[in-house]
Amino acid sequence: MAGVVGRRGRRPAGSGVRLTFEVIAESLRERIRSGGLRPGDALPTQAVLMREFGASSLTVQKAMVLLKQEGWAVSRPGKGAFVAHQDHVAGADDLDGPEATAPVGGTTARVEALELALAEAVQQIADLRGRVEALESGGGERGR
Repeated sequence: MAGVVGRRGRRPAGSGVRLTFEVIAESLRERIRSGGLRPGDALPTQAVLMREFGASSLTVQKAMVLLKQEGWAVSRPGKGAFVAHQDHVAGADDLDGPEATAPVGGTTARVEALELALAEAVQQIADLRGRVEALESGGGERGR
């Protein structure tokens, strides 16, 4: 069945189907490009995006990590995610290369986003490790 996302969010090769986190990220990119969201503006909260797109928290988190990796957004601990301050190429919407989707001059923002993504991954691993330990100490019969 072409065009259908398979189990666990995987899409068939060459299907052209965009996953929900990609749709969320593109929607936010378009809001930034159009000026609806400007540098320094707070991005919608996870709860707002979950309601707007009918998505899970993990899906929204994946969209935010993608935007941060691309340099469109930065996180401020305890404050939320914000549109990154950077210069966009004039007419970037007309380009076909990577410049069409990633802002120019966002190296610092991309490094910050990667550092944040790494910190989030470390936290998720620690959380999972804690769950595994809790299951194992609780006499769980499941193997690895």
